[in-house]
Amino acid sequence: QSKILILGVAYKKNVGDIRESPSITIIELISSLDGLVSYSDPYVNEISELKDFKGPLKSTMLTKEILKESDCVVLTADHDDFDYDQILELSSLIVDTRGKFPKNEKVKLA
Repeated sequence: QSKILILGVAYKKNVGDIRESPSITIIELISSLDGLVSYSDPYVNEISELKDFKGPLKSTMLTKEILKESDCVVLTADHDDFDYDQILELSSLIVDTRGKFPKNEKVKLA
């Protein structure tokens, strides 16, 4: 199973509102494909209404270890609290939906 880490589940940066957030759909889709999905969001501690989840999904602390262990990191809300240099350095694959990383930045596939 692939380990997918979602960074930011709010509908926009630096807020805790998940209404209309595309991250919820992404989490549900990854889960339906048997991916192991987790998320980190300093503004959203847990998500309680997800399809096919038993109980709430809780935000995980963004650490070096979780970045290294994740097969893919998906940036869906570009919160100012995230350490983008660390994310770029330690992630094996990044899907940047916010345009946070420069287009000419190195592409890492491990």
